[in-house]
Amino acid sequence: MIQTISTTPYLDQKMGTAGIRKKVKTVMQPNYLENFVQSLFDSIGGVAGQTFVLGGDGRYYNDIALQKIIKMAAANGMKKLIIGQNGYLSTPASSCVLLKNHADGGLTLSASHNPGGVNGDFGIKYATSNGGQCSSSISEKIYSRTKEITSYQILDIEDIDLSYIGVQYLEDMEIEVIDPIKDYLEMMEGIFDFDAIRKLFKSGFSFVFDAMNAVTGPYGIKIFEEVLGAPEGSVHQAKPLPDFGGLHPDPNLVYAKHLVDLMYSDDAPDFAGANDGDGDRNMILGKKFFVSPSDSLAILTDNYHYIPAYKKGIAGVAKSAATSTAVERVAKNLKINYFEVPTGWKNFCNLMDSGRITFCGEESFGTSSSHIREKDGIWAILFWLNIIAKTGKSVEQITRDFWKKYGRTYYLRFDFDGIDTSVADQLMADLESKLPSFEGQTFDGYKVSRAHPFIYQDPVDGQTTKNGLLVYFEGGARICFRLSGTGTNGATLRVYIESYDPINFDKDSPQELEKLLGVAMILAEIEKRTGKNKPDLTT
Repeated sequence: MIQTISTTPYLDQKMGTAGIRKKVKTVMQPNYLENFVQSLFDSIGGVAGQTFVLGGDGRYYNDIALQKIIKMAAANGMKKLIIGQNGYLSTPASSCVLLKNHADGGLTLSASHNPGGVNGDFGIKYATSNGGQCSSSISEKIYSRTKEITSYQILDIEDIDLSYIGVQYLEDMEIEVIDPIKDYLEMMEGIFDFDAIRKLFKSGFSFVFDAMNAVTGPYGIKIFEEVLGAPEGSVHQAKPLPDFGGLHPDPNLVYAKHLVDLMYSDDAPDFAGANDGDGDRNMILGKKFFVSPSDSLAILTDNYHYIPAYKKGIAGVAKSAATSTAVERVAKNLKINYFEVPTGWKNFCNLMDSGRITFCGEESFGTSSSHIREKDGIWAILFWLNIIAKTGKSVEQITRDFWKKYGRTYYLRFDFDGIDTSVADQLMADLESKLPSFEGQTFDGYKVSRAHPFIYQDPVDGQTTKNGLLVYFEGGARICFRLSGTGTNGATLRVYIESYDPINFDKDSPQELEKLLGVAMILAEIEKRTGKNKPDLTT
């Protein structure tokens, strides 16, 4: 039954921050998926005798890819696969299941917040035994192997039925199909005060959770409606669809505009939260009020004591370099560990594994804690609901109380999409070379205090990573430039801009940051080099 199939390498299978993301039609090429999976297996020393967790967000082509991976795992001697029913498993739930079962690794079929459908994107995330993303060194080994692979192994059999929960066998490999929600729900019940949240919903508190036709719809119905008692229908767009119903499943002010419009209408509920395609990102909204991801991380950190699992204290907090500095002020006040790391969730894992931090978050709507090794959208929403239940305050009140205590950081991310990769790389290289010359200069009223590449040395393994360029100004303003690794159409230049005001909390963020955006475009010569005179996306 085991076939050894001859193949030729594809040279474009370099992994990003969590795996590979490609256009669906790219992955549908003959042997494309098989080449990558076999290369991954080979690069980690084989998978004979190992246990892996497997699932995904239900996007287009996942059903076919799942069957191929199952047959390849068996052909390569894997001992056991734990698979979410019908192939569904959110990224945070996958990390939960991996850790609970002490599995050797996991594969999540998702391109996260990227669009789905036949003309959309496909992705594979690889997690190691700690439940988090693999290291850069492992990624490089996999990439090197993809460039030299000549064959892969696969079983020549019918597809496996993944519709029922239970155990079945394929050759010598055990396949356990599990309820994708059960373990994750139990973990959430052990972290938060579910009784307090139930009382909140019984009091008439109105709530919307938007799953954006992605994987966390069933999770939301089970947790928010069935267990916590939110009214039926509180979970919107709850059925996972291969093309996400045409939505771009990224929970931000642009792609979740339908939810933003609801929350800024006269019929707005008290609270709304949204997740992305695989459930690791979140957006938080109150009545006519948006909470920026950077503020959300800082607010959750400052209010940790309301959560049962953290009552005894938290070890520390970390943020990506591109995330605003709001949480740094909280860490100083709480006298806890504080770290700034490169973008990419794997950079938090060593800090969590070594007990240095409890909370972490990054600029792209991702927040979580050491309960797993991935960002966790539902966890963040439950955290906010728990704070509201304990304080009796609204989302806006909680946020304004935070600003009164720490001041407000105005912050936005500006994306310049679809740039030719060589142009983007040269822009960053030239900008880096000019950074020292900026110090002491004034640009449109903003005086540069320091400017340098962001270089991080991991305190656990000593590895050094350079990720982005930082420009600081007197008065607390800051600009971060970096290239994104999550797109599939050329390069995306991301420019993160913040300013700090200890007194005035009611300025309009786009207006407040407009001059700084102009400064950023001058410093990086964005229009001259890319032809773009404004960002393609602002979040």
